[in-house]
Amino acid sequence: MRTRTGIRVVTIAAFAGLLASARQPTVKRLDGSAISPEEIDRTVLRLMRAAEVTGVGISIFDHGKVGYLKAYGFRDTQKKLPLTKDSVMAGASFTKVVFAYLTMQLVDDGILDLDKPVQSYLPTPLPDYPAYRDLAADPRYTKITPRMLLSHTSGFPNFRGLNPDLKLNINFEPASRYAYSGEGILLLQLVVETITKRPLKDLMQDRVFQPLGMSRTSMISEERFENDYANGYDEWQRSLGHQQRKSANAAGSMQTTTLSDFTKFMQAVIEGKGLRKSTRELMLSPQIRISSKHQFPTLEASTSNENKAIRLSYALGWGLYSSPYGKAFFKEGHDEGFRNYTVVFDKSKDGIVIMTNSSNGEGIFKELLETLLRNTFTPIAWEGFTPHNELPPRKPLPVHTEIVLDPRLLDRLVGRYAVSPDLVLVVTRRDGHLGLRENDEPPGELFPEAELRFFSKTADDVVTFDLDSQGRVTRLVIHTGGLDIPVNRME
Repeated sequence: MRTRTGIRVVTIAAFAGLLASARQPTVKRLDGSAISPEEIDRTVLRLMRAAEVTGVGISIFDHGKVGYLKAYGFRDTQKKLPLTKDSVMAGASFTKVVFAYLTMQLVDDGILDLDKPVQSYLPTPLPDYPAYRDLAADPRYTKITPRMLLSHTSGFPNFRGLNPDLKLNINFEPASRYAYSGEGILLLQLVVETITKRPLKDLMQDRVFQPLGMSRTSMISEERFENDYANGYDEWQRSLGHQQRKSANAAGSMQTTTLSDFTKFMQAVIEGKGLRKSTRELMLSPQIRISSKHQFPTLEASTSNENKAIRLSYALGWGLYSSPYGKAFFKEGHDEGFRNYTVVFDKSKDGIVIMTNSSNGEGIFKELLETLLRNTFTPIAWEGFTPHNELPPRKPLPVHTEIVLDPRLLDRLVGRYAVSPDLVLVVTRRDGHLGLRENDEPPGELFPEAELRFFSKTADDVVTFDLDSQGRVTRLVIHTGGLDIPVNRME
């Protein structure tokens, strides 16, 4: 839960004032047609207004070169600060492909074997680690390899917090099917840090960010970015502030810029920079065919032949599909207040990077891809990128009434609540309301509307507390996005 400001509507005039005066040459698209900068501007601004997207950064690759790049909208609507090419945004799951690139460098170096069980790289059995003790009774963990973790075939859920019991488990025989998993990437992070004896933050800086000139990218939040951070905005255009990341997380903590930095990374992948040719080809080779109807929820049982024609697959860190223009590799990023997508057609080296600081961002991806790139092949339904004009009406914001509670009633709720051994929620009393902090993240504020029910003034999240028969607090439950997430109190 992060601090947010109020709703702010961005006017057409404000957008218009952000257009660059310098003209750029026309941009060639997949089918050989061209699109002018003016048409790109009109398309992007129209979609942003219609879908209520706060800011967008776009770079378009034309035969591997940057044919167009531009930032639109705002990084801070309250202060009317424009989004720039150097604005630092949440990379979200873009982090995973950068981590995959680092991992493949270790394969190049001969210190990581993709098919060697991860257990063989650890000094003690995996369940001896507190974060993995849930796997003690399931010997299938000994079969899991780095290849499975990068191709999302380990059997793990996306995150254990989505399980009713909040425990990590293996849901199918490893390597037998695809199911996107942040948990799998985090396990590979443990392996990488173990075999290199270095923290991921430093590895990424030394082996990826610095060599590629990504000077405004880091695995954690840094003070040097404060002059141009982009706030994230929710569906109602309420500010979430900018992300505060205190520890490196290979599944999603990267902070980066749309145009200055992540574009450089994508060019490195396009050109094969930093990897042997054979290693790059391996990274972008299909490992598992995908037959699931949707990518999320990750363990959904329903299957479909809808994407059979494009041979939808997963490689090592990247999604793949085929087209009349050859193989395309892609990655999405989805975090609260930030929505990202990139795709490149490998043969022609044409592609695009789209990064938005808005939870409404995915609603404009389909038309951006089709208009700016002539890409009609992305599996939009499987990705969950429902166009903004096909979404159901947005629910109105809930109405809450704050009440005053005796401080003693608040004090009994104060304590530590564990989602997992490495994810602890800390509840504190802050005058007449509560603070809720995740590990070392900045605390959010919760206000009482009943003795055991609290709400955020800037989000639609509600937190309730459960008591046992003796009146003791046993757990809190986070009600968010249609989910009820129970978190047990620690003794």
